[in-house]
Amino acid sequence: MATALQQDVEDRYFVREIEKNDGRVLRLNQCSKGDVGCVVWDAAIVLAKYLETQFFNPQDGVCTWSSKNVLELGAGTGLVGIMAATLGAKVTLTDLEDLLPLLHLNIRANEALVTGSISAKVLEWGQNVADFLPCPDFILMADCIYYEESITPLMETLKTLSGPQTTVICCYEQRTEGVNPKVEKLFLEMLLRDFQCEEVPNERQDPEFNSPDIRILHLCRQM
Repeated sequence: MATALQQDVEDRYFVREIEKNDGRVLRLNQCSKGDVGCVVWDAAIVLAKYLETQFFNPQDGVCTWSSKNVLELGAGTGLVGIMAATLGAKVTLTDLEDLLPLLHLNIRANEALVTGSISAKVLEWGQNVADFLPCPDFILMADCIYYEESITPLMETLKTLSGPQTTVICCYEQRTEGVNPKVEKLFLEMLLRDFQCEEVPNERQDPEFNSPDIRILHLCRQM
């Protein structure tokens, strides 16, 4: 018979499986009780599969992510960063303190597939980011633009952590309801003040995991 604690875990968490191109499976725990970061969103899947498809050449085994320092902002369940870690990257997942237990849970669930390294830390946008310097090689963001009040601190953090050699890869779903168009417009306006932006066409994305409603942007800081 399940204990009360076991039952609470079963009630709160459910698993989403994401198959990698080599047939191995990432297992992402999601939480039924919590904010937007507690579930695997479509944009995270699209970005994770893009990283795997676009940056790895199975014929010669060369992978862009090998030994690269990668920081994921607003990691949520950690899917994108965990995928990068399975490709050899040295990954730091970041999010609010409330989401760290979920990130640690998912790191443990997938550690057998990690060929680089991975850890999780608290990072509140707009706050001190000294612990995350020097600037990483890559910054990853999937569906981080939900709330208008978070855009300015997000941009402050993004600018501080982006050096001349940093590539930012941002993926988000275009939503047409409520305040979403306004928030997206504000984000893009602020982004283009400090970053050069290139949108990744669908033909360069994973052939199965892509959508016309989900955009992938490559960004580099204008110095």
